[in-house]
Amino acid sequence: MDIKTNSPLQNPPVNYCPQGSERWFQITNGLDAGKTMFYTDFSVGNDKAPEKTILFVHGNPESSYTYRHIRDTLIASGQSLRIIAMDHIGFGLSDQADFEMVDMHHAANLLQLVRHLNVSNITLVVHDWGGPIGIGAMLQEPQRVAALLVMNTTVFPMPTDGYTYTNYPFPWLPWHLTPRLIPTPLWGGVAAAVVCNAHPQGTAEFLANTSKWITRYAGKRVPQHRPEYVFSEMLRSPMNSASSKRNVRQTPYWGHGYQYRDAKHGVQDNHAFYTDIQKNVANTWGPAGQNIPACGYFGQWDACGKESVISQWHTALPQMADNTHRFANIGHFIEEYKGPEMAQSILAM
Repeated sequence: MDIKTNSPLQNPPVNYCPQGSERWFQITNGLDAGKTMFYTDFSVGNDKAPEKTILFVHGNPESSYTYRHIRDTLIASGQSLRIIAMDHIGFGLSDQADFEMVDMHHAANLLQLVRHLNVSNITLVVHDWGGPIGIGAMLQEPQRVAALLVMNTTVFPMPTDGYTYTNYPFPWLPWHLTPRLIPTPLWGGVAAAVVCNAHPQGTAEFLANTSKWITRYAGKRVPQHRPEYVFSEMLRSPMNSASSKRNVRQTPYWGHGYQYRDAKHGVQDNHAFYTDIQKNVANTWGPAGQNIPACGYFGQWDACGKESVISQWHTALPQMADNTHRFANIGHFIEEYKGPEMAQSILAM
Protein backbone atom coordinates (compact mmCIF):
# COMPACT_ATOMS: atom_id res chain seq x y z
CA MET A 1 0.00 0.00 0.00
CA ASP A 2 1.26 3.47 -0.90
CA ILE A 3 0.94 5.41 2.38
CA LYS A 4 0.16 9.07 1.67
CA THR A 5 0.42 10.34 5.23
CA ASN A 6 3.07 10.71 7.93
CA SER A 7 1.56 7.90 10.00
CA PRO A 8 4.17 5.87 11.89
CA LEU A 9 2.27 2.74 10.80
CA GLN A 10 4.06 2.29 7.48
CA ASN A 11 3.76 -1.48 7.14
CA PRO A 12 0.14 -2.42 7.78
CA PRO A 13 -0.85 -6.08 7.47
CA VAL A 14 -2.27 -7.20 4.14
CA ASN A 15 -5.73 -7.55 5.66
CA TYR A 16 -5.77 -3.99 6.99
CA CYS A 17 -8.38 -3.24 4.34
CA PRO A 18 -9.71 -4.87 1.17
CA GLN A 19 -7.39 -4.39 -1.76
CA GLY A 20 -8.28 -1.33 -3.81
CA SER A 21 -10.45 0.24 -1.12
CA GLU A 22 -7.81 2.73 0.08
CA ARG A 23 -8.90 6.36 0.00
CA TRP A 24 -7.38 9.64 1.21
CA PHE A 25 -9.37 12.72 2.28
CA GLN A 26 -7.88 16.12 2.98
CA ILE A 27 -9.65 17.91 5.81
CA THR A 28 -10.52 21.46 4.77
CA ASN A 29 -11.87 23.12 7.93
CA GLY A 30 -11.20 23.27 11.64
CA LEU A 31 -8.14 22.58 13.74
CA ASP A 32 -7.00 19.76 11.42
CA ALA A 33 -7.37 21.67 8.14
CA GLY A 34 -4.79 20.41 5.65
CA LYS A 35 -4.33 17.03 7.31
CA THR A 36 -5.06 13.81 5.45
CA MET A 37 -7.45 11.20 6.76
CA PHE A 38 -7.25 7.61 5.59
CA TYR A 39 -10.48 5.77 4.94
CA THR A 40 -11.71 2.72 3.08
CA ASP A 41 -14.71 2.76 0.78
CA PHE A 42 -15.82 -0.31 -1.12
CA SER A 43 -18.95 -2.07 -2.28
CA VAL A 44 -19.69 -5.78 -2.15
CA GLY A 45 -22.45 -8.02 -3.46
CA ASN A 46 -24.07 -7.82 -6.84
CA ASP A 47 -23.96 -4.93 -9.25
CA LYS A 48 -27.13 -3.32 -7.92
CA ALA A 49 -27.06 -0.15 -5.87
CA PRO A 50 -26.06 -1.02 -2.30
CA GLU A 51 -28.98 -1.92 -0.04
CA LYS A 52 -27.33 -0.05 2.83
CA THR A 53 -24.14 1.80 3.70
CA ILE A 54 -22.21 0.69 6.78
CA LEU A 55 -20.19 3.44 8.47
CA PHE A 56 -17.71 2.21 11.08
CA VAL A 57 -16.44 4.74 13.65
CA HIS A 58 -13.65 3.58 15.95
CA GLY A 59 -12.49 4.73 19.37
CA ASN A 60 -9.21 4.75 21.32
CA PRO A 61 -6.59 3.26 21.09
CA GLU A 62 -7.95 1.72 17.90
CA SER A 63 -8.25 2.28 14.17
CA SER A 64 -10.59 1.06 11.44
CA TYR A 65 -8.76 -2.28 11.73
CA THR A 66 -10.71 -2.99 14.92
CA TYR A 67 -13.75 -3.73 12.72
CA ARG A 68 -12.03 -6.33 10.52
CA HIS A 69 -14.01 -9.29 11.91
CA ILE A 70 -17.37 -7.58 11.32
CA ARG A 71 -16.23 -6.30 7.93
CA ASP A 72 -15.07 -9.68 6.67
CA THR A 73 -18.33 -11.36 7.71
CA LEU A 74 -20.31 -8.67 5.91
CA ILE A 75 -18.23 -9.20 2.78
CA ALA A 76 -18.81 -12.94 2.91
CA SER A 77 -22.57 -12.48 3.30
CA GLY A 78 -23.08 -11.73 -0.39
CA GLN A 79 -25.47 -8.88 0.44
CA SER A 80 -25.16 -5.71 -1.59
CA LEU A 81 -23.43 -3.24 0.74
CA ARG A 82 -21.23 -0.18 0.76
CA ILE A 83 -18.74 -0.27 3.63
CA ILE A 84 -16.87 2.82 4.83
CA ALA A 85 -14.40 3.02 7.70
CA MET A 86 -12.02 5.84 8.57
CA ASP A 87 -8.92 6.22 10.74
CA HIS A 88 -9.21 9.31 12.91
CA ILE A 89 -6.33 11.76 12.79
CA GLY A 90 -3.59 10.40 15.07
CA PHE A 91 -4.66 6.79 14.54
CA GLY A 92 -4.12 4.05 12.00
CA LEU A 93 -2.91 5.29 8.62
CA SER A 94 -4.10 8.89 8.95
CA ASP A 95 -1.81 11.86 9.50
CA GLN A 96 -0.28 12.24 12.93
CA ALA A 97 -2.01 14.41 15.49
CA ASP A 98 -0.39 17.76 16.28
CA PHE A 99 -2.48 18.50 19.37
CA GLU A 100 -4.28 16.50 22.05
CA MET A 101 -7.59 15.63 20.42
CA VAL A 102 -10.82 14.38 21.97
CA ASP A 103 -14.22 13.30 20.68
CA MET A 104 -15.52 16.69 19.50
CA HIS A 105 -12.47 17.23 17.27
CA HIS A 106 -12.78 13.83 15.60
CA ALA A 107 -16.53 14.35 15.15
CA ALA A 108 -15.90 17.59 13.26
CA ASN A 109 -13.51 15.75 10.92
CA LEU A 110 -15.92 12.85 10.43
CA LEU A 111 -18.76 15.17 9.49
CA GLN A 112 -16.58 16.71 6.76
CA LEU A 113 -15.85 13.25 5.35
CA VAL A 114 -19.52 12.24 5.35
CA ARG A 115 -20.50 15.45 3.59
CA HIS A 116 -17.72 14.94 1.07
CA LEU A 117 -18.97 11.42 0.29
CA ASN A 118 -22.62 12.54 0.46
CA VAL A 119 -23.75 9.18 1.80
CA SER A 120 -27.20 8.31 3.11
CA ASN A 121 -29.09 5.22 4.31
CA ILE A 122 -26.27 4.75 6.81
CA THR A 123 -26.06 2.01 9.38
CA LEU A 124 -23.87 3.75 11.96
CA VAL A 125 -21.61 1.36 13.90
CA VAL A 126 -19.77 2.82 16.89
CA HIS A 127 -17.53 1.63 19.70
CA ASP A 128 -15.82 3.34 22.65
CA TRP A 129 -15.19 7.05 21.94
CA GLY A 130 -16.56 6.28 18.48
CA GLY A 131 -19.98 6.57 20.14
CA PRO A 132 -19.85 10.29 20.88
CA ILE A 133 -17.71 10.86 17.77
CA GLY A 134 -20.09 9.13 15.37
CA ILE A 135 -23.34 10.15 17.02
CA GLY A 136 -22.10 13.68 17.66
CA ALA A 137 -21.22 14.05 13.99
CA MET A 138 -24.31 12.42 12.51
CA LEU A 139 -26.81 14.28 14.70
CA GLN A 140 -25.76 17.31 12.64
CA GLU A 141 -27.36 15.60 9.61
CA PRO A 142 -29.49 12.86 11.19
CA GLN A 143 -31.54 12.09 8.09
CA ARG A 144 -28.51 10.31 6.67
CA VAL A 145 -28.73 7.61 9.37
CA ALA A 146 -31.11 4.65 8.95
CA ALA A 147 -29.93 2.34 11.77
CA LEU A 148 -27.55 2.35 14.74
CA LEU A 149 -25.39 -0.30 16.40
CA VAL A 150 -23.53 0.63 19.58
CA MET A 151 -20.96 -1.45 21.44
CA ASN A 152 -19.41 -0.59 24.80
CA THR A 153 -19.90 3.13 24.50
CA THR A 154 -22.06 5.86 25.95
CA VAL A 155 -23.03 9.42 25.13
CA PHE A 156 -24.66 9.95 28.53
CA PRO A 157 -23.16 10.90 31.91
CA MET A 158 -21.38 7.81 33.23
CA PRO A 159 -23.34 6.43 36.22
CA THR A 160 -21.37 6.12 39.44
CA ASP A 161 -22.47 2.59 40.36
CA GLY A 162 -20.26 -0.45 39.87
CA TYR A 163 -17.40 -0.15 37.40
CA THR A 164 -16.24 3.31 36.43
CA TYR A 165 -12.91 4.24 34.90
CA THR A 166 -11.79 5.34 38.35
CA ASN A 167 -11.94 1.74 39.67
CA TYR A 168 -11.70 -0.42 36.53
CA PRO A 169 -10.02 -2.75 35.75
CA PHE A 170 -8.79 -2.70 39.36
CA PRO A 171 -9.36 -0.17 42.15
CA TRP A 172 -5.62 0.01 42.73
CA LEU A 173 -4.94 0.58 39.00
CA PRO A 174 -7.84 2.50 37.44
CA TRP A 175 -7.73 3.07 33.70
CA HIS A 176 -7.76 6.86 33.96
CA LEU A 177 -4.43 6.85 35.83
CA THR A 178 -2.49 4.81 33.27
CA PRO A 179 -1.41 7.89 31.23
CA ARG A 180 0.40 9.17 34.30
CA LEU A 181 2.02 5.82 35.08
CA ILE A 182 3.15 4.76 31.58
CA PRO A 183 5.70 6.97 29.78
CA THR A 184 4.58 8.24 26.39
CA PRO A 185 7.28 6.26 24.50
CA LEU A 186 5.79 3.03 25.91
CA TRP A 187 2.11 3.87 25.43
CA GLY A 188 1.86 1.74 22.30
CA GLY A 189 2.60 -1.32 24.42
CA VAL A 190 -0.45 -0.56 26.55
CA ALA A 191 -2.58 -0.36 23.41
CA ALA A 192 -1.27 -3.73 22.26
CA ALA A 193 -2.15 -5.27 25.61
CA VAL A 194 -5.62 -3.90 26.18
CA VAL A 195 -7.29 -3.97 22.74
CA CYS A 196 -6.65 -7.62 22.01
CA ASN A 197 -7.05 -9.00 25.53
CA ALA A 198 -10.41 -7.68 26.74
CA HIS A 199 -11.43 -10.69 28.83
CA PRO A 200 -11.90 -10.73 32.61
CA GLN A 201 -8.61 -11.43 34.35
CA GLY A 202 -6.99 -11.20 37.73
CA THR A 203 -4.11 -9.05 38.87
CA ALA A 204 -1.32 -11.51 38.04
CA GLU A 205 -2.54 -12.20 34.50
CA PHE A 206 -3.17 -8.53 33.80
CA LEU A 207 0.27 -7.43 34.95
CA ALA A 208 2.03 -10.26 33.14
CA ASN A 209 0.16 -9.61 29.89
CA THR A 210 0.66 -5.85 29.97
CA SER A 211 4.34 -6.17 30.84
CA LYS A 212 4.83 -8.62 27.99
CA TRP A 213 3.44 -6.29 25.36
CA ILE A 214 5.16 -3.19 26.71
CA THR A 215 8.46 -5.06 26.63
CA ARG A 216 7.89 -6.30 23.09
CA TYR A 217 6.88 -2.84 21.94
CA ALA A 218 9.91 -1.21 23.55
CA GLY A 219 12.17 -3.71 21.79
CA LYS A 220 10.29 -3.41 18.47
CA ARG A 221 9.46 -7.09 18.66
CA VAL A 222 5.69 -7.02 18.13
CA PRO A 223 5.10 -9.43 15.20
CA GLN A 224 3.82 -7.64 12.12
CA HIS A 225 1.18 -10.28 11.47
CA ARG A 226 -0.46 -9.69 14.86
CA PRO A 227 -3.24 -7.12 15.40
CA GLU A 228 -1.25 -5.83 18.36
CA TYR A 229 1.26 -4.49 15.84
CA VAL A 230 -1.33 -2.20 14.26
CA PHE A 231 -2.65 -0.76 17.52
CA SER A 232 0.81 -0.21 18.97
CA GLU A 233 2.84 0.89 15.95
CA MET A 234 0.49 3.77 15.14
CA LEU A 235 1.40 5.24 18.54
CA ARG A 236 5.15 5.52 17.94
CA SER A 237 4.47 9.17 17.18
CA PRO A 238 4.81 11.07 20.50
CA MET A 239 1.86 13.32 19.67
CA ASN A 240 -0.31 10.37 18.61
CA SER A 241 0.41 8.81 21.99
CA ALA A 242 -0.22 12.08 23.84
CA SER A 243 -3.53 12.48 22.03
CA SER A 244 -4.50 8.90 22.80
CA LYS A 245 -3.63 9.47 26.45
CA ARG A 246 -5.84 12.56 26.52
CA ASN A 247 -8.85 10.39 25.73
CA VAL A 248 -8.00 8.18 28.70
CA ARG A 249 -7.60 11.20 30.97
CA GLN A 250 -11.14 12.17 29.95
CA THR A 251 -12.72 8.87 31.07
CA PRO A 252 -13.69 10.00 34.62
CA TYR A 253 -15.84 12.69 32.97
CA TRP A 254 -17.31 10.51 30.20
CA GLY A 255 -20.61 12.04 29.14
CA HIS A 256 -20.44 14.84 31.69
CA GLY A 257 -18.25 17.18 29.65
CA TYR A 258 -14.58 17.91 30.15
CA GLN A 259 -12.23 20.88 29.99
CA TYR A 260 -8.46 20.78 29.53
CA ARG A 261 -5.67 22.94 28.21
CA ASP A 262 -3.92 21.93 25.02
CA ALA A 263 -0.40 23.24 24.47
CA LYS A 264 -1.18 24.34 20.90
CA HIS A 265 -4.79 25.49 20.99
CA GLY A 266 -5.37 26.45 24.61
CA VAL A 267 -8.50 25.56 26.56
CA GLN A 268 -10.67 22.86 24.99
CA ASP A 269 -14.15 22.21 26.36
CA ASN A 270 -16.65 19.59 25.17
CA HIS A 271 -19.49 20.32 27.61
CA ALA A 272 -21.66 21.80 24.84
CA PHE A 273 -20.80 18.87 22.56
CA TYR A 274 -22.30 16.42 25.07
CA THR A 275 -25.22 18.66 25.96
CA ASP A 276 -26.26 18.78 22.30
CA ILE A 277 -26.04 15.00 21.92
CA GLN A 278 -28.05 14.30 25.06
CA LYS A 279 -30.65 16.89 24.13
CA ASN A 280 -31.21 15.54 20.62
CA VAL A 281 -30.52 11.80 20.39
CA ALA A 282 -33.86 10.58 21.77
CA ASN A 283 -36.04 13.10 19.93
CA THR A 284 -34.15 12.58 16.69
CA TRP A 285 -33.72 8.81 16.46
CA GLY A 286 -36.15 7.55 19.10
CA PRO A 287 -39.87 6.74 18.66
CA ALA A 288 -40.81 10.43 18.61
CA GLY A 289 -38.40 11.05 15.72
CA GLN A 290 -37.09 8.81 12.94
CA ASN A 291 -37.52 5.71 15.14
CA ILE A 292 -34.52 4.03 13.53
CA PRO A 293 -33.64 0.39 14.31
CA ALA A 294 -31.06 0.25 17.11
CA CYS A 295 -28.94 -2.57 18.47
CA GLY A 296 -26.51 -2.84 21.39
CA TYR A 297 -23.59 -5.16 22.17
CA PHE A 298 -22.07 -4.92 25.63
CA GLY A 299 -19.12 -6.71 27.20
CA GLN A 300 -19.94 -6.38 30.88
CA TRP A 301 -16.44 -6.54 32.35
CA ASP A 302 -16.31 -2.82 31.69
CA ALA A 303 -17.80 0.49 32.81
CA CYS A 304 -19.45 1.03 29.41
CA GLY A 305 -21.09 -2.40 29.58
CA LYS A 306 -22.85 -2.22 32.94
CA GLU A 307 -26.62 -2.36 33.31
CA SER A 308 -26.99 1.30 34.29
CA VAL A 309 -25.37 2.37 30.99
CA ILE A 310 -27.57 -0.04 29.03
CA SER A 311 -30.60 1.42 30.80
CA GLN A 312 -29.62 4.91 29.61
CA TRP A 313 -29.58 3.68 26.03
CA HIS A 314 -32.97 1.99 26.46
CA THR A 315 -34.48 5.15 27.92
CA ALA A 316 -33.30 7.25 24.98
CA LEU A 317 -33.87 4.59 22.30
CA PRO A 318 -36.43 2.09 23.63
CA GLN A 319 -36.40 0.24 20.32
CA MET A 320 -32.94 -1.05 21.35
CA ALA A 321 -34.33 -2.99 24.33
CA ASP A 322 -35.35 -6.04 22.30
CA ASN A 323 -32.08 -6.03 20.38
CA THR A 324 -29.50 -5.83 23.17
CA HIS A 325 -26.79 -8.45 23.65
CA ARG A 326 -24.86 -8.84 26.93
CA PHE A 327 -21.69 -10.85 27.53
CA ALA A 328 -20.49 -11.28 31.11
CA ASN A 329 -17.10 -12.73 30.17
CA ILE A 330 -16.00 -10.05 27.70
CA GLY A 331 -14.50 -6.65 28.46
CA HIS A 332 -14.42 -3.33 26.65
CA PHE A 333 -13.17 -4.32 23.19
CA ILE A 334 -16.06 -6.61 22.35
CA GLU A 335 -15.58 -6.31 18.58
CA GLU A 336 -12.47 -8.50 18.91
CA TYR A 337 -14.72 -11.35 20.05
CA LYS A 338 -18.21 -10.97 18.58
CA GLY A 339 -17.61 -9.67 15.06
CA PRO A 340 -19.62 -12.33 13.18
CA GLU A 341 -22.61 -11.91 15.49
CA MET A 342 -22.51 -8.13 15.08
CA ALA A 343 -22.39 -8.51 11.32
CA GLN A 344 -25.57 -10.60 11.41
CA SER A 345 -27.26 -7.93 13.52
CA ILE A 346 -26.22 -5.26 11.01
CA LEU A 347 -27.65 -7.29 8.14
CA ALA A 348 -30.93 -7.83 10.03
CA MET A 349 -31.57 -4.14 10.79
